[in-house]
Amino acid sequence: MAGTVLLAVADGVATLTLNRPAALNALSVEMMQDLSATVRDLSVRKDFKVVVIVGAGDHFMAGGDLKDFATHLHLSPEARLATFRAMIAQYINPTVETLQSLRQPVIAKVRGACAGFGLSLMLGCDLAVCADSSVFTTAYAAIGLSGDGGASYFLPRAVGRRKAAELLLLADRFDAAEALRLGIVTRSVPAAELDVETDKLVARLKAGPLQTYGEIKRLLADSHDNQLESQLQSEAEAFGRCGATADFAEGVTAFLEKRKPGFKGA
Repeated sequence: MAGTVLLAVADGVATLTLNRPAALNALSVEMMQDLSATVRDLSVRKDFKVVVIVGAGDHFMAGGDLKDFATHLHLSPEARLATFRAMIAQYINPTVETLQSLRQPVIAKVRGACAGFGLSLMLGCDLAVCADSSVFTTAYAAIGLSGDGGASYFLPRAVGRRKAAELLLLADRFDAAEALRLGIVTRSVPAAELDVETDKLVARLKAGPLQTYGEIKRLLADSHDNQLESQLQSEAEAFGRCGATADFAEGVTAFLEKRKPGFKGA
């Protein structure tokens, strides 16, 4: 029996598939556990240059599994508080933090519903390509929840505090055009072209300088907490490390020779 999260690594690409298509890939407790374990395993592998996260079937992830949530309703408020807090701390938070720590670029390939933790997961990816038929919502407030998976962290950084408040408080649905306008997704493409366009993006990144990508991701992650002086120093150090690589030498040489660089990406 296939698990709720699948991992396939081939030709330098790690594809992580959310695999509950009959439930619109809604996040069950089992999927939380599987996702955490899969991402943890991925973090120690060195045989890939790009990660793609995709939902099986016609949807990315339609938020949390409300049937799973309902099994906790018999618990006292105190017990529910302890249960949900422990669940998020043990499974959700490590998943998000580990994905953020990868030096490899992470791409969300989105079709159909992208809601709740699905939206948080997508926002935590470096790039997101969606089908123009996709539908988005934070969803949490609609069932009396405040959000998890970094929703309150990623959204204000993507759209600003005021718009993030609107999206979280009202939990309205919005389409792919609005997601693109807000900067929540990188690209919106016709649904029939989603696979092809994502593959093109993967191919570009796979051919790029992996160490440089890792430095860029680290600089972007740290920039929100750094003062300008500290960020400039971090840039100088990262620039120096990149400048010492064979990929830098190849990039300069290829430019001068008017050819495409052949980065090793090590």
